[in-house]
Amino acid sequence: MPAGDRSSHLTGADRTLLDDTIRRAEQACRAEISVFVGTAEGGARAFATSLHNSLVAPSRSILVMVDPTARALEIVTGGWVRRHLSDKQVELVALTMQSAFAEGDLVGGLRRGVTMLGEHARAPRTLHSSTED
Repeated sequence: MPAGDRSSHLTGADRTLLDDTIRRAEQACRAEISVFVGTAEGGARAFATSLHNSLVAPSRSILVMVDPTARALEIVTGGWVRRHLSDKQVELVALTMQSAFAEGDLVGGLRRGVTMLGEHARAPRTLHSSTED
């Protein structure tokens, strides 16, 4: 479920689209994904980490924090999530989002980023074979 200050950065329709994207991404990766769009109090990284730590299950959570005014983006992942989602993958997601933001597409960037996080954070599927004696 997204978190945020419900500022003028997102319309009701934007939030609905983002909620749907988050729900699909969570189903894909089995982690909780939260998005905060608003003003970061203090340093962006410290603020994002504080938000992440306040979530119900921080170990199984991904938090995306965007402060459009300060042009700040932070992605914080919990320990369980990091087993499946590498720092390089998070960097790729951040670059994709920043590119969309630079074009003035906040919602599109968030949706693409959340979708990518869900895909990359998915645990690899294993094939089990049965042995017959």
